[in-house]
Amino acid sequence: MPQQLSFDLPVSVALGADDYFVAPANAQAFAMVREPQSWPDGKLALIGPKGSGKSHLAQVWAQQSGAEVHSAGTLKGLMDLPRPGAAVIVEDMEHLRSVGEEYLFHLHNHLRATSGHLLLTAQTPPSRWSIALPDLASRMQAATVVQISEPDDDLLRVVLLKHFADRQIMPAPDVISYVTGRMERSFAAAAEIAAALDTAALSRKSAITRPIAREVLDIIAAKQQDTPSP
Repeated sequence: MPQQLSFDLPVSVALGADDYFVAPANAQAFAMVREPQSWPDGKLALIGPKGSGKSHLAQVWAQQSGAEVHSAGTLKGLMDLPRPGAAVIVEDMEHLRSVGEEYLFHLHNHLRATSGHLLLTAQTPPSRWSIALPDLASRMQAATVVQISEPDDDLLRVVLLKHFADRQIMPAPDVISYVTGRMERSFAAAAEIAAALDTAALSRKSAITRPIAREVLDIIAAKQQDTPSP
């Protein structure tokens, strides 16, 4: 059997609708994002852990709606408002700066007045966003919230496979089963493990094998034990 090798190529993330895997952890979010006509006041807050696919799902909707996409941390007061009735995505609301609050306030009101749609993504719900402008804070807290939960085993396996595919590597099925049976059940862990396995395989100029996977998982587990609890 040919040996499977990994190559030091740039990571290319696939964000198309066909790449999005729907499972119980994200089914409600997927359904709501795809049906903006159901969003009260035309706005929706998509909440989920780091690496849970919020940006991927936002891109699915952007392809469907033609939405323009902004990072909350780049918003500022002198930006132009979109056309009436536009679809807009604002990602990573935890990174909204004070200089962007007034623009987001006017953007929200503009979209609401013209029957537009606003999709917001974040790791935490709107009630925990640090927003100084009271009128904006109240409007954000009124947004309907849909959440992506931590993954079940099926979704975890798919997320891990996607991370490998984005890195243009694909371990054998028995290695995937070995890793998913022993890793922490979280999106963040899947991303960390895929990156660590890729690096380990590259350093050895080898395929990702079970012994390499065991070594990487042991190193990650040891780091977690050495990290003090918050």
